[in-house]
Amino acid sequence: MPNDKPPSDLHHHLGYWLRAVSNAVSQNFARQVEKEGVTVAEWVFLRVLYDANRIAPSMLAERMGMTRGAISKLAERLGEKGLVEHEANPTDRRAQVLALTHAGRAMVPALAEIADANDATFFKMLAPDEQRALRALLMKIVSERKLTKAPID
Repeated sequence: MPNDKPPSDLHHHLGYWLRAVSNAVSQNFARQVEKEGVTVAEWVFLRVLYDANRIAPSMLAERMGMTRGAISKLAERLGEKGLVEHEANPTDRRAQVLALTHAGRAMVPALAEIADANDATFFKMLAPDEQRALRALLMKIVSERKLTKAPID
């Protein structure tokens, strides 16, 4: 028995509009940080490492919701750029921790300003209370769906 109900309209889907906004925000940000010599994934890595100061690669992978292999590749790329270094773990000399170099630590605030400006560009038409409400709704979805992977794509 065929379904005679017409398919829902594309523009009726919240996911369609969320993706349209997300793509625009993300693509603009990616272009901006690439001018500074890093990718979005590298920016997220640097920002998380900035707060952690020094951290085991496995712990960084857990915080970012990524595999250890992906973290290793990012660490290697950022090491080649002079932004991240491996250090001996002070509590276990056989293990290593990741840390920002002086150049990496100095780069994070500049990249954060780009992120702030990108948000301002795309969300300035929303009043502060609307921005808070949007953030709260998105965080509610993230929590409910247990979305733990860092948005780096």
